Amino acid sequence: MSKSIPRARHLRRNQTTAEAKLWRVLRNRRLNGWKFRRPYPIDRFIVDFACVETRLVVEVDGATHSTERELVYDAARAAIIEACGFALPRILNANIHQDLDGVGETIWAALPPGDPV
Repeated sequence: MSKSIPRARHLRRNQTTAEAKLWRVLRNRRLNGWKFRRPYPIDRFIVDFACVETRLVVEVDGATHSTERELVYDAARAAIIEACGFALPRILNANIHQDLDGVGETIWAALPPGDPV
């Protein structure tokens, strides 16, 4: 078993409040029938949410993602995930807590039109 699978399981059990709130929107194909997975391993990283069928990753960013060091790390990480063929919108915790419907619409807009296959 890959080292990332136990780590992903740990992250599923210990999600942030913003991740838990967004998961209620994404789980059970609630977003136009698309299946999302949470914490999902891609390359050497574990992403917050992924719709594998559409190659869409959704990352939830809190306050720790605003330091110069974290911005550089996030950019390098995003480049690797995008090189694996995934689009990667980033959603701020504050947006999830203040405008969950708008966040859902933003993610829905990033999905391909029509129904899932």
